[in-house]
Amino acid sequence: MFIKGIFQVLKGTTWPNRKQRWYDFISVLEYTIFFTIIIFLFDRLISGGLLNLFNKF
Repeated sequence: MFIKGIFQVLKGTTWPNRKQRWYDFISVLEYTIFFTIIIFLFDRLISGGLLNLFNKF
């Protein structure tokens, strides 16, 4: 019963074509680059601020 249900779900699933796969791949790269830059900038801001705070004491 369970295995039969799995195959029914797979048959009803629409898979992306080649163009859609590339579009999804580029989207993942864009989001990865965006969040990498945000994390890098936040890290620089925090580390710079903490070093200035430590240097005052």
